[in-house]
Amino acid sequence: MKQYPEIGNRPVGGQAIYAFDKLDGSNVRAEWKRKRGWWKFGSRTRLLDRSESPLGEAIDLFLYGQANELERRFREERWDEATAFMEFWGPSSFAGTHQDEQHFVSLIDVSVQKRGLLLPKDYLELTEGLPRARLLYHGNANEPFVESVRTGTLEGMTFEGVVCKGPFVSPGLPLMFKVKNQAWFDRLRATCGGDEEKFRRLS
Repeated sequence: MKQYPEIGNRPVGGQAIYAFDKLDGSNVRAEWKRKRGWWKFGSRTRLLDRSESPLGEAIDLFLYGQANELERRFREERWDEATAFMEFWGPSSFAGTHQDEQHFVSLIDVSVQKRGLLLPKDYLELTEGLPRARLLYHGNANEPFVESVRTGTLEGMTFEGVVCKGPFVSPGLPLMFKVKNQAWFDRLRATCGGDEEKFRRLS
């Protein structure tokens, strides 16, 4: 399965970017083929089935949620294969851990065979009206914007921060970087209890 790219934490200025709310959860993916429909599911790094708790919940949440409408739009575009990337999350999810509570899946990106990830504008048009991470800002990643994320004051932002996307930096790969809330980093450092390797891995 196609994996979602690693995203760095260094802001890139001088470009018009789209900043999406970074839902604090776990990355999951669903692969679609014209002849098979939604046929394969995965976490960020491995295949996924319903028996795995809690991430296995994501499969039915997606299939009974946005899957049918997203497939209709794929067919309307006359695509043969595509991968939907989503965040599996709940109100108390934090740094990849999840509690026994209601969970959700929200779209974060779509990759199309032979094209790669969609540009932000195309992704927004394709997924209009479907459950997805909210667009919070469109403009330059200037210092006031970055500071509003780091202080947790950007309007509409949940706790972790934002994912910023811009023009292609290589075929099928848009510019992408994260900006995070300093309070989120502080909570993570406290949770890791001095384990710096764990802190770096989760941040």
